[in-house]
Amino acid sequence: MNNTHNLYPEIDLYQSGWLPVSPAHQIYFEQCGNPAGQPVVFLHGGPGSGCNPNQRRFFDPSHYRIILLDQRGCGRSKPQGCVEQNTTADLVSDLEVLRQSLEIERWLVFGGSWGSTLALAYAVAHPDTVDGLILRGIFLSRPHELQWFLKDVKNFFPEVWEKLVTYLPADERNDLLQAYYRRIFDADKNVSLPAACVWNAYESAIMSLHAPSSPTVTPADEVQIARAKVQLHYIMHGCFVSERPLLEEAKALAHIPTVIVQGRYDMVCPPITAWELGKVMPHAELQMIPDAGHSAMEPGTAAALVAATERFKIRPPA
Repeated sequence: MNNTHNLYPEIDLYQSGWLPVSPAHQIYFEQCGNPAGQPVVFLHGGPGSGCNPNQRRFFDPSHYRIILLDQRGCGRSKPQGCVEQNTTADLVSDLEVLRQSLEIERWLVFGGSWGSTLALAYAVAHPDTVDGLILRGIFLSRPHELQWFLKDVKNFFPEVWEKLVTYLPADERNDLLQAYYRRIFDADKNVSLPAACVWNAYESAIMSLHAPSSPTVTPADEVQIARAKVQLHYIMHGCFVSERPLLEEAKALAHIPTVIVQGRYDMVCPPITAWELGKVMPHAELQMIPDAGHSAMEPGTAAALVAATERFKIRPPA
């Protein structure tokens, strides 16, 4: 292990490709690490963001068979930005198709932010395939969580929230979701791209307790639009879980070892949700990182996540 925040060194892939999961969708997936190792699947956040090379670095590549994927419409999955046939149930189904296609019997499931929602939904649907759960920045898409993200966070980031709101004409500011949805789904790129950039910048600006030490890379135009489209599609539908008693359902996962890592000053997914999840999963280890926001790459959070992957190692028989 090395360097920044105890992450493992950068690692190359040994396989990548696209898996057809429906008549409309092909999901991008990749594998790295030890092909004969303990399988772990990484579920990215968003919804809409896609996976990136740094996310491979939470896992010991000599031990783990590391699987990452871009969810429907995200990243390199095809068609990019497609929201038809794109629901949480579809994503859960895709994970099963991927697991079976890779001939994996059971795997460790690692998910952050929206990925924690998807990880819980998957584990509830397919508990016999899950060796353990590592969850970060817990999000359950309940109405008050979306209210926080879209409005109440202005109490801490008034200048960031103001940029999101004042981009819109005054007569459209009472319904931010509808106003941004109309623009971002507009066929005219001169309308959709600027709105997508403003929307995406809003979440990025509230991700970390401290500003990143290095500048972030600006995504390509198509990625900006696709990410915003998928996220707005999910939020407009309560991420297809807002009417589910997901906290209640999580009680059925008491047999699955679980670690919950939460930034104390997470402004995207406030800590109360992680606390409530810990209450219904008392067997889970809840770690509240005292000097962290939402980003998985903040030092305390990254170190805790790597430590969790170390503890979940299943030693092969001698």
